[in-house]
Amino acid sequence: MGEYILRCVSGGEVLPEHYTLSCSKHPGLLRTEYSARQLTVRPELPGIFRYIDWLPVHGVLPTESRSVTFQSEELCRELGLPNLWITFTGYYPERKCLVPTGSFKELEALPTTVRLSENGGGTLVVASAGNTGRAFAEMAARFETPVVIVVPEDATKNLWTVAEPKDPEKIKLVAVRGDYTDAIGVANKITEKVGFLPEGGAQNVARRDGMGTVMLDAAVTIGRMPDHYFQAIGSGTGGISAWEAAMRLWEDGRFGSSVPKLHLAQNYPFVPMVNAWKEKRSQVLETDMPNAAEAIRQVSAHVLTNREPPYGIPGGMFEAMMYCGGDMYAVKNEEAKDAGRLFADAECGIDLDPAAAVATAALISAVESGAIDRSSTITLNITGGGYARVREDFSLTQVPVAFTVNADEVPEL
Repeated sequence: MGEYILRCVSGGEVLPEHYTLSCSKHPGLLRTEYSARQLTVRPELPGIFRYIDWLPVHGVLPTESRSVTFQSEELCRELGLPNLWITFTGYYPERKCLVPTGSFKELEALPTTVRLSENGGGTLVVASAGNTGRAFAEMAARFETPVVIVVPEDATKNLWTVAEPKDPEKIKLVAVRGDYTDAIGVANKITEKVGFLPEGGAQNVARRDGMGTVMLDAAVTIGRMPDHYFQAIGSGTGGISAWEAAMRLWEDGRFGSSVPKLHLAQNYPFVPMVNAWKEKRSQVLETDMPNAAEAIRQVSAHVLTNREPPYGIPGGMFEAMMYCGGDMYAVKNEEAKDAGRLFADAECGIDLDPAAAVATAALISAVESGAIDRSSTITLNITGGGYARVREDFSLTQVPVAFTVNADEVPEL
């Protein structure tokens, strides 16, 4: 279970595993290659670990968190899409989806936590706009894995845990006076200290392969890979993960002879990757995000506001789009709000994460414009939702801010 090697996508070298994040000789990502060429689903294992054959870990953690794929009869009827499948990662008990923090970021945090412990441990440093930080705070609360979480100051309200922390000192929350990119900068400086390890973002194969289980769950449930895959993106790591999982499914040979087209959305007016892709450029330029700070303030989905996405690097978002085909969408706040309301009306009042509402709006736009055939098999990745239900069913513990710093400061941890 979980036997693998790490290979540099640029040079092809196999690298030793010691929580390795990058190749010293080449730019770009590392990618896991698993000894299991065909996927065996192991439902006896907890949560996401049912897909352990294609996760870069050997052990598991006790969890119920995983994606659940289903058809929404009302949403299919409303949109005129008979083969629409929802892959939901949040808190929706009626659909047996039991992710307590309400976000698919737990799919990243769980295998990362195991992989770190299997490779020497240390204090993980996580930069986040909210959801990722909350997922890693939950890991620290449940399993006492030390973490430093760095977020923009206005995101601290989103940092809570469902589990009462066994050792509150294991979680250090740093608030940065700035945006998500400023938080990334502060986190990078913290990792220069001895004993502090970067979580890694897109470079972290455990994060990518954890997110890739969304595609695995969709394919296993449907019986084939979808024709089209919809998701909202901030860094694009989720899109890269979907592509990598699809390539493994294609090699498996039982889930179809072509990979899904990627349909990825950003929240207007902050849409740098959309602008770059529309011109088929392999690099995001400063001109793709004019007045970035003001644009970021205007969006409803702040988790989608990464100014330095892994777009043009080897193995990155541009390469994924060129391989899979598809399109990118700029979704306005009002469109996302309407889409979120439509989903809630169809599915027991479940509230969507703002990013998931953006993805749903992109699907509606693609259908209404005729960009996709209504009879196609479609997967909509709902990356978070059910927060109101979480608050009904659990007592939440707010993570206190340990330090508040400017973007050019480093806290004395």
